[in-house]
Amino acid sequence: MARIFLLILACCCATSALAAGAEAAAPQAPMGAEAAPQAANDEAEIRSVIAAQVAAWNRGDISAFMQAYEDSPDTTFVGLTVRKGYQPILERYRKEYTTPEQMGMLTFSDLKIRLLPGSCGKAEYALVTGRFHLDRKARGEAKKDDGVFSLVWRKDAWGWRILLDHTS
Repeated sequence: MARIFLLILACCCATSALAAGAEAAAPQAPMGAEAAPQAANDEAEIRSVIAAQVAAWNRGDISAFMQAYEDSPDTTFVGLTVRKGYQPILERYRKEYTTPEQMGMLTFSDLKIRLLPGSCGKAEYALVTGRFHLDRKARGEAKKDDGVFSLVWRKDAWGWRILLDHTS
């Protein structure tokens, strides 16, 4: 996971440096005719995955909620502790939210999506930040009802999936 994070960080730095150099050399050209619709499609797809997560959570279906996460041993959840791997993250949710009453009703707000282009110029990664709220009557091991999160997403042949979830 450290390699993935370093790769993302290096790509962001390289992209920023290239963009700064291009801005200094010439005025910014308008976005290409194909780039804007693709960016809108990518953002809409991420928002759709997030909406499916909320719907799954609110019907008490943790397995469906987890479909947004990449099924990989490198997928990481950072909260009070760090959990690495799809299966340990799934087990954490199942342990801390054992009943629909403990899960409650989930809402996300203040979602901000930033698409990060890869070397081909197309978005390969995305950063998503926002707030969560759980409206519930019971609590298990998970005590927090409100907080913020940041997610690193990667686009692959199957669509957009979460690689890193930092929730606090």
